[in-house]
Amino acid sequence: MVLKRQDAWTPEDDMILAEVTLRQIREGGTQLAAFEEVAQKLGRTPAACGFRWNSTVRKNFEDAIKIAKSQRQKRYHEKKTRPLRISQADFDDEQENTVFTIEGIIRFLRQYKNEVKELQKKQKYLEEELREKTSYVMLLERENLEMKGQLNHVQSDYQLVNDDYRTLVQIMERARKMAILDERDSLSDEGGSLEVNNDLEKVDK
Repeated sequence: MVLKRQDAWTPEDDMILAEVTLRQIREGGTQLAAFEEVAQKLGRTPAACGFRWNSTVRKNFEDAIKIAKSQRQKRYHEKKTRPLRISQADFDDEQENTVFTIEGIIRFLRQYKNEVKELQKKQKYLEEELREKTSYVMLLERENLEMKGQLNHVQSDYQLVNDDYRTLVQIMERARKMAILDERDSLSDEGGSLEVNNDLEKVDK
């Protein structure tokens, strides 16, 4: 089993993806075919190429996409208005043109079969892309829940710290007031002792 690249996309990789995808659009191909072709060139998965195109590269080539679609429509219109004929080279040299033949019907059925296969591949790619995006959404939802849990935890811690801080401030304020009262009481006691001593000295005299 060949390991697919998981490294970051380079500007050169993006340019190859853009060139191949625009060519497929212009020539009437599918984007799935473009992603498979780019995957072969770059050693990546078609899903990775499709995700890179839709998420990053596409928005840089909007004008080019419009031109490519216009060219595709023009080619389709020219092909549709062209008479349905099978060239002489495909069959007997003496037969100039044939509208419907067994070979033409077989060719049409083979082409139809190829188109069905192409649609099946496209469906498979879309299902794979849907699974990837669903997994990515589930991952984001899980990360969102984890972030909410962390936020709630931080908010709870903040509330506890805030409450402790307020309690500490109140304790310090009460201690400061008690210290002031003790100091006043001490000064009052010292003043009373001095007055008693002065009275005793007066009596002795």
